[in-house]
Amino acid sequence: MLNNAIVLRVFVVLAGLLLASSVFAQDAVPTADDVARVHGKQAFSPYAGRSYPTRVLFGDTHLHTAVSVDAGTMNRLGQEEAFRFARGEEVTSTGGLRAKLSRPLDWLVIADHAEMYGLMPQLLAGDPDILATEQGRRWYDMLKTGDRDTIFAAAMEIVASLQKPDPPFKSDGIVRDTWHEYTALADRYNEPGRFSAIIGYEYTTRGGFNMHRNVLFRGDASVANQTVPYSQFDSQNPEDLWKALAEFEDDTGANVLAIPHNGNLSNGLMFSLKTNAGRPLTRELATLRARMEPLIEATQIKGDGEAHPMLSPNDEFADYETWDDANLDGTEVKKPEMLEFEYARSALKNGLVLEKKLGVNPFKFGMIGSTDSHTSLATAEEDNFFGKHSGVEPELHRWEHVVIASPLDPNLTIYGWQQAASGYAAVWATENTREAIFDAMARKEVYATTGSRMTVRFFGGWEFAEEDSLSRMPAGVGYEKGVPMGGDLRAAPEGKTAPNFLVAAMKDAYSGNLDRIQIIKGWMDARGRTHEKVYDVAWSGGREPGADGKLPAVGNTVDVGNATWTNTIGSTELITVWTDPDFDPKQAAFYYARVIEIPTPRWTAYEAKRFGIDMPDDVPMTTQERAYTSPIWYTP
Repeated sequence: MLNNAIVLRVFVVLAGLLLASSVFAQDAVPTADDVARVHGKQAFSPYAGRSYPTRVLFGDTHLHTAVSVDAGTMNRLGQEEAFRFARGEEVTSTGGLRAKLSRPLDWLVIADHAEMYGLMPQLLAGDPDILATEQGRRWYDMLKTGDRDTIFAAAMEIVASLQKPDPPFKSDGIVRDTWHEYTALADRYNEPGRFSAIIGYEYTTRGGFNMHRNVLFRGDASVANQTVPYSQFDSQNPEDLWKALAEFEDDTGANVLAIPHNGNLSNGLMFSLKTNAGRPLTRELATLRARMEPLIEATQIKGDGEAHPMLSPNDEFADYETWDDANLDGTEVKKPEMLEFEYARSALKNGLVLEKKLGVNPFKFGMIGSTDSHTSLATAEEDNFFGKHSGVEPELHRWEHVVIASPLDPNLTIYGWQQAASGYAAVWATENTREAIFDAMARKEVYATTGSRMTVRFFGGWEFAEEDSLSRMPAGVGYEKGVPMGGDLRAAPEGKTAPNFLVAAMKDAYSGNLDRIQIIKGWMDARGRTHEKVYDVAWSGGREPGADGKLPAVGNTVDVGNATWTNTIGSTELITVWTDPDFDPKQAAFYYARVIEIPTPRWTAYEAKRFGIDMPDDVPMTTQERAYTSPIWYTP
């Protein structure tokens, strides 16, 4: 006879199976509630039911190919090569170099210029209608010479032609057809879950003042094909672009956004407190800008735009890859009073002032980085940098080549070594799809990097505790107790007198260790004056702030001659909870995190090593890569 205990066990198991089969009969996959009913407890996995963004996706919102009228003068790689390269495939550059990313990107926006979109490939192919014009024949002959200086001169002429109110050629048909080819190509390369090909273009206006915007679509070709790229030949006023995009959204139900870039070259125009016509800013226009421009591009090849040393004299990290001599083409020298209206930090402060005055903050933006590369290659790593355009791809003396020549003063000329190997856009998304990435941008849950792929989390709230910094899943407590980067602090619970912030960073496996995390605060006092302060909140090593409150430098392990470094200093990760010690509940404020790596070789050091170059003393050879999160705002 069977043991009674064994019989009882068998009966219990069979009863459980019968119960389970009845519970799960209508559904092949049991739900968490089903499991709870059968077993009398919740699911074991700590990840079950988690719906917040768990992946940071790296991409580029600002890449140009041969389709752009300026890039196409020298670049022979098209949009398909750009997608292939971003996905991790090897391509051959215009200069004949084999090129490949260290790791694929997660997503890409090819943002070719709206102005004469697709004209350059047609010109170089010898389109008879274009060659029938005097200007078309001249440019064709210059570009076909094969002589670098002649081609560069043609490129400058073509760029100069964009300053005029009318295009040099009638190209509406070319623009429409090329746009449709691009949107179809983007749909073909879009692979949800693996790689997102987001449709977009660049609106290019005000020439050397760089009042440019990248326009991104949430949808596919069927959405984007309901319009064509809006160009400066439609209007040179960015306010008209916002109106056109808002009308497109209202008419179609589609979603679009615009991302301004290179405020550092706008000579005071990008974040002006006035309208394009120089009149006081209105509530209606401020509302429209806030709606259409939730982000800015804070770092890229043409310099960094987070902060300027003259505006932030107490910030030793403010002078990073600074371009501040003139506007882009060197036709207007920079004046000190322009700087306030060019950099992200000062714009965020002025946004508080405008919100008090108008009831709307037009500068309530998040921050991303992107490349603005015109080579079809989205490269932002120091050891894999292909430069601004195909005329300055890696070679023996590209560091000294003229990138931009000023007609005013030779001292304002931009040389190759001044290009920054920057940057990428990091997006916290629920999945790798166009829609999820766009939605993350719209809610500003994004951050900028100068090329490193470090992981950064930033949450603000009132109830974070020191033990929260010990969590191996900081996002869980971050979303539970607070709001993520890009958000607004909730109302303070009773008894809470100051907000606190949970911030965490983990190094890029291919880059340097972490030096420190800083939180930058900006606020407005009762008199309407704005202030800022930089707080070191987490750092590596046993360093202690000095009498002046400054944290000593982390050190430097870079071997410039061999273009290498050691990660014997710094930390692989940093995490902390920080409470604002200077909080005044009556003062509007914003907070964002800046994460800084230890020194590593700059791209110029890699080139000196590879080509055996002795660089001049004024060429920087090291860098400290960094990330800037979108802010979190407090409104009384």
